[in-house]
Amino acid sequence: MENYEDRGDSSPSQTTGAKMSRQQILTVIAMASINFSSMICYSILGPFFPNEAKKKGVSQAMIGLIFGIYALCTLVGSLILGKYIVQIGAKFMIVAGLFLSSGCTVLFGFLDRVSDGTVFIALCFVTRSINAVGFSAAITSSFAVSAKVFPDNIATVLGFMEIFTGLGLILGPPLGGWLYQAFGYEIPFVFTGCLLFATVPLNIWILPSFDAVPSQNSFLRLCTRIKILLICFVVFTMSSGLGFLDATLSIFAIEKLKLSAGSVGLLMIGLSLPYGAASPVFGVISDKYPSFRKWMMVIGGMATAVSFCFLGPLPFFHITSQLWLTVLMLVIVGFSLCMTCIPTFAEMIACAHEYGFEESLSTLGLVSGLFSAVWSAGMFFGPTIGGYITEALNFEWSAGVQGALAFLAASLQVIYFTIEDIQKKSKKANENEMSGEKSPLLPKTDDLRADIS
Repeated sequence: MENYEDRGDSSPSQTTGAKMSRQQILTVIAMASINFSSMICYSILGPFFPNEAKKKGVSQAMIGLIFGIYALCTLVGSLILGKYIVQIGAKFMIVAGLFLSSGCTVLFGFLDRVSDGTVFIALCFVTRSINAVGFSAAITSSFAVSAKVFPDNIATVLGFMEIFTGLGLILGPPLGGWLYQAFGYEIPFVFTGCLLFATVPLNIWILPSFDAVPSQNSFLRLCTRIKILLICFVVFTMSSGLGFLDATLSIFAIEKLKLSAGSVGLLMIGLSLPYGAASPVFGVISDKYPSFRKWMMVIGGMATAVSFCFLGPLPFFHITSQLWLTVLMLVIVGFSLCMTCIPTFAEMIACAHEYGFEESLSTLGLVSGLFSAVWSAGMFFGPTIGGYITEALNFEWSAGVQGALAFLAASLQVIYFTIEDIQKKSKKANENEMSGEKSPLLPKTDDLRADIS
């Protein structure tokens, strides 16, 4: 495979038209395989693991922490690996991360054989933590590689990639629930772990190598910009909501809606199907109309807030929990999260370049590392705090808290973008006024000479 040399400018493999090069097609295949297999491995736990953990004597709050530790380790791993992606090598990070993550997924399937209580909890934490480091390496590097190979239409490509993310999230819960009911606890993890391992030789063969120069920029400088921080908060609220649903929805559906583990897997399709289906559409819109990205995030955030409040629904609405209402709200959550998520990464890259960061793999590593870290922070916050509130109060109030966070993020964006538009208009008016003052009050000397003659 060819090497891509990073000279601090945009990627050599830019796409000026609709036709993609052979290397770009191979990169899309590699990224699609990573997204699909990783999301299946991540999402199979939802339908049956929380209930299985309760049988082992694990509390709801501790179940949330088991889900959350994965995100916490992904957060730390993303920041470190994103900073040193050039020194480690983007391709090596992807391959090594997939190998590590697939092995830990298989090992997680044998934890039902250990004794209940402390030993089971400890091994869950260790296995999930190592798995998270491998996942963060693969995902952080895949974001940077995608942005490097497709610098001019990254939102479109990520939107297309989210189809496979959605497929993984769609197939994971029902597949996990069915395999669990048919074969027991071990088989779902062994099957999906082997599926993820199959992507290792595929990516070794088709991924290009990237030769890049390390940058002196840092996450600290990147995070000094208010707009970057606002986008990070948006990403945080999205992943927090998804993590919350992973850890709590199955128990709510089993206890309140009287569904089986297999039916819970089908229920989760209501979230992931609209997300995957709408992703390419919002990706094209984001690239074609960059100025509309900020309003996509605002509208999506508001819709997410409303749907979470009615997911339970909140007790003060005095509406009884019903299956049709839960399914409808999950569909709206999936659609609105997609509208919010797709523009965020492209907008973060644009902000970084606007604030003076060079167009290089090193900058893309910083942005993708920050994006993955903030996403992981939300995935830690959602299950842990959501699990605690669910245990102390109930699922309905916990979902309302997630809705409040989404509403806060959307409101802060409206305030910032409004102030930004006012400042831009004021600056433009001042520039027009200054240009008017600089116009000559007297005719040019040559015109005077012509008149005298």
